Amino acid sequence: MSVEPSLTTPDDLEDAVAVFVHHRKRLFGIAYRILGSTVEAEDVVQEVWLRWQKTDRSVVLSPAAFLSSATTRLSINVAQSARVRRETYLGPWLPEPVDTGADPGVGAERAEAVEMALLLVLEKLTPVERAAYVLREAFDYAYAEIADMLEVSLVNVRKIVSRARRHLLDERRESVDAAEHRRLLGAFVSAARTGDVASLEALLAPDVVSLSDGNGMRGCARVPVRGRARVARLAAYRRLWRAAVPELVDANGATGVLVHRDGRTVAFMTAAASMHGIHQVMWVFEPSKIAAFVASRSCFAMSSGVVPDRV
Repeated sequence: MSVEPSLTTPDDLEDAVAVFVHHRKRLFGIAYRILGSTVEAEDVVQEVWLRWQKTDRSVVLSPAAFLSSATTRLSINVAQSARVRRETYLGPWLPEPVDTGADPGVGAERAEAVEMALLLVLEKLTPVERAAYVLREAFDYAYAEIADMLEVSLVNVRKIVSRARRHLLDERRESVDAAEHRRLLGAFVSAARTGDVASLEALLAPDVVSLSDGNGMRGCARVPVRGRARVARLAAYRRLWRAAVPELVDANGATGVLVHRDGRTVAFMTAAASMHGIHQVMWVFEPSKIAAFVASRSCFAMSSGVVPDRV
């Protein structure tokens, strides 16, 4: 995409800011769903803003299309380089959680497309497949619009989206509703804190898997842990819960848990569940991945006076 510098007046720049702010949440939503990283998504959105400032906006027929296209293409580029970096990641890689409680707009459009479990499955697609699926399923762009953004034929776009759907259908399970998900997560945390392994096992599906994202941190499982008994024992690990204060939060359009100790947030946890119980437990211990989430929640709490839920 070529971007030509333009001479702008203060009024022009004010209009540019207004247009960009109007579309910003959607741009972040596109980038985050493609990348699974709030930090990388914010970087992409910032780069799009710089391009929007420099382009000759008088010839842009549709600002929304221009901004969405720029965001999509930049996100694909970042995703391609991120895939190489993640090959050297120590242990399971999980998406960075995003606070949909502080900013409901992030998950407003097809909220299920921002769930942690789905974002993890999306990582198995190529960046182009991921982008096409996100644009179609999460934001309802027409196939012709997606073809323009990705610079591929309409026929190819339909094939890409269809292939992505089939892949995701093979990987995903029917989820419980939000209320049941919250109940299961609360019961899981309560049992884990007290070391009640039997109660934990009763909440888990037979083929449950636990993933711990710590990038090599000491005491963090570097391989997926499978099976009711092993996952229950891992969740009840006393060192994790000693002097810990768990907090239910809204994350990625569902309920998550922050684990605090001595005034610090030491972990984020959420789960995927079906009618057969919790089948996927996801732990994030990597400090850089939860820092932005904690910071955004702190700002939200101070500005709104909201008191977080305690388990």
